[in-house]
Amino acid sequence: MAQFRYIAKSRSGERVEGVLEAPDRRTLLAKLSRQGLVPISVTEGRGGEPQPEKPKGRARRKAERQAEPTRERSAGRKSWFRFERGSRSRPRMKMGEILLFTSELSDLLASGMTLGSALHALAQRATERSYGAIVSNLRDEIVSGASLSAALNGWPETFPALYVSMVRAGEASGQLPAVLERLVRHYERAQAAREKVSMALVYPLIVTVVGVGAMIFMMIFVVPRFSAMFEELGGTLPLPTQILIGISKGLVRYGWALLIGLFFLVLAVRRALKTPAGIEWKDRFLLRLPAMGRIVRANAFANFAHTLGTLLANGVQVLQALSIVEHTVGNSIIAGAVRSARDRVTDGSTISRPLAQGGVFPRLLTDMLSVGEEAGDMAGALEHIGRRYDNELDRAVKLFTTILEPVMMVLIAVGVGFMAISMLMAVFELTSGLNA
Repeated sequence: MAQFRYIAKSRSGERVEGVLEAPDRRTLLAKLSRQGLVPISVTEGRGGEPQPEKPKGRARRKAERQAEPTRERSAGRKSWFRFERGSRSRPRMKMGEILLFTSELSDLLASGMTLGSALHALAQRATERSYGAIVSNLRDEIVSGASLSAALNGWPETFPALYVSMVRAGEASGQLPAVLERLVRHYERAQAAREKVSMALVYPLIVTVVGVGAMIFMMIFVVPRFSAMFEELGGTLPLPTQILIGISKGLVRYGWALLIGLFFLVLAVRRALKTPAGIEWKDRFLLRLPAMGRIVRANAFANFAHTLGTLLANGVQVLQALSIVEHTVGNSIIAGAVRSARDRVTDGSTISRPLAQGGVFPRLLTDMLSVGEEAGDMAGALEHIGRRYDNELDRAVKLFTTILEPVMMVLIAVGVGFMAISMLMAVFELTSGLNA
């Protein structure tokens, strides 16, 4: 049996030091966890070795600071991390890191590990600075006596209201590991839907960039050479050729001005689209597009159903759940319909009728939701609705790519074809004049 010297924190945040015998480090950590201690430092010593005398005064305080984990200077809620909420310098987790954190925390809690020990283990394994900083802060909050939902609420940039509300419901019901598993499934589903839409735009975007780049190259480097040759031969050029040469000369002479103007135009449009009026106009425009509108609606309705169903299944009240869903559907027009329905709903009443009265949600969705309300299984009905619109999203994405790819190819072919025909018309016109 080996002897281990340890430094740990109790649930009240007090510092605890001691020596324990254990066959290995893993067994020792398990013993400390059963005692409700969160290990900070563990060093292996030899049996019978006397403990060194503890330093006093300033030397003791300096030794204690050095023994604490890196970036930790005090117990409880005063962690090393002193950024204000909403500050741009605060670290934040990416979606992949949130999924990894939630999945690993759920597994550790399900295996019987205490929450503080699980967070300490995750903080020790962290490789990314933002991930380690946030998990270390959560661990310090838990050790000082805060609940996990209260600790998560201090990081709104990483953990949204949906996440915090479900964790709070899991704490109240005593089913935190199961709730974390549901959160993993929910975010995996949301990420998969986002990736479907992104992948649908990759190929058309590549085709557009390559086609436009090829036309610009021909306008700047190829057309001017033909233009010089035509001027040497003399004669009257066809109208399409004159238009093409005029555009080419404009790009060569004023291309820098066009680039500057385009840059400021993009900045102005982006700023305008970030205003409430701009966001509403953009979302309404997307809903009216023939193919893209189907994708936006299917994605928003699937997100609405999955999110609301997950919240209600975990005991979140209807009004609070609708308030959270309003900020997660991803479209301001649909979010406005949810907000309007929430204003007409009281806890315990149906929500299908106010949603139907808004005119934004389809009749099929509200009818299926009404059936679930009558059967007393609204969460199950919402899960069925979510699967139905997941399938609708798949079909809409396939239709969009099927339509968009040939349309983009035709547009690029028309542009390149116009340039080629304009050049050939001029060549035929001048050669026929020479032969005459």
